Amino acid sequence: MKSQNDASRRDFLKTTAAAAGVLATGLVLENKAHAAGSDPIKVGLIGCGGRGRGAGHNVLVSAPNVQIIAIADAFEDRLNEGHKFLTGIAKDDAKVKELGNSVDLPKERCFLGLDAYEKLLKTDVNYVILATPPGFRPTHLQAAVAAKKNIFTEKPVSTDAPGIRKVLDAADDAKKANLAIVAGTQRRHQKGYIETMKRVKDGAIGDLVGGQFYWNQNLLWKVDRTPDMTDLHYQMKNWYNFTWLCGDHIVEQHIHNLDVMCWAFGAHPEAATGMGYRTRTNPAFGHIYDFFAIDYEMPKGVHTLSMCRQISNCADRIGENLVGTKGTCDAGAHSINGQPVFTNAERKAFVDPYVQEHTDLIESIRAGKPLNELKQVAESTLTAIMGRMSAYSGKKVTWEMALHSKEELFPAKLDWNMKLDTPAVAVPGTTKFV
Repeated sequence: MKSQNDASRRDFLKTTAAAAGVLATGLVLENKAHAAGSDPIKVGLIGCGGRGRGAGHNVLVSAPNVQIIAIADAFEDRLNEGHKFLTGIAKDDAKVKELGNSVDLPKERCFLGLDAYEKLLKTDVNYVILATPPGFRPTHLQAAVAAKKNIFTEKPVSTDAPGIRKVLDAADDAKKANLAIVAGTQRRHQKGYIETMKRVKDGAIGDLVGGQFYWNQNLLWKVDRTPDMTDLHYQMKNWYNFTWLCGDHIVEQHIHNLDVMCWAFGAHPEAATGMGYRTRTNPAFGHIYDFFAIDYEMPKGVHTLSMCRQISNCADRIGENLVGTKGTCDAGAHSINGQPVFTNAERKAFVDPYVQEHTDLIESIRAGKPLNELKQVAESTLTAIMGRMSAYSGKKVTWEMALHSKEELFPAKLDWNMKLDTPAVAVPGTTKFV
């Protein structure tokens, strides 16, 4: 006899495959039952840039019986790069072979264009990786949930509050549909962080009374414009330097540390008061800031410091410090009161968290107990967005103000030939909170 979990697992994947069949043909397609614990994970990758290709590799070495069967991208060169990379991994990577995983990408399942994601979601994939620039995430998440797909979504999940509201709705819809969603906030799947945070929550440093959260590093990349690029083509290729696409680096990158802050406190901030600006002058760097410093007000009147910077030849610092009534924790170093949580030998045995997050997602699907991290990552994303809002405007921004903001950065409709000017750099004290 099969266990209840076995039946639940089969029904779960059967539901996702059937829903895809309805979208593709208008008919419910038959889905064969599979042996317990070995149901095929049929992956579709949306976004074939560096992070998308990396996530594709990660999923192929995360669990057995994984197949990448479809890819999508707005740009032909990225689509071709994704195809070449993934088929090469399937051919050459020993771990992929050991797990019996595969890549099968015929031309008819390689989708190109601004609507490529819609075409991919009509296939029988049951596991979608969302790895486009973050501005697209709310639309792609809503579409993937509506198509009844399990989802691995890269962080952040929006660049503005209207997008966050869409994502929160999608999180509720996914829960009702029993879909699994894991986010690319990989510290949540990293053994060192998990054990360290467990000890913090168990009272190792007492009640939290403060913290400092950093991502300070050198200036990052840009793409120079060429004469053949339309406005949209250029900004999408240079997405990291445009707020409608990336959210600014406090949202795109510093979210990792802010997610740890929310994790440690078990809550989102109640308000943010921040500052920041920009020294870079090259127009290829769009209109984003060089630095942010945010005072986050956490529950019970606790204040934390958030700092992120992208200026070369300065001191780097990436990590999270927690201060409690009984001591301190360096979460990134996995140490409490100056003592390491793990030995060096134990650290060497840690699984790559970029792989572990896919393992955890797949295991939750196969166990019929789907993880759903979407609300969690949406709140961490909004934490970063409210910090940006405060720094841009120079005003104190509460959680409710941020959540209900009407500022919509993403254009209503995209067209390759649309006019898309570079927005002015925000000026604190002048730029209005909307």
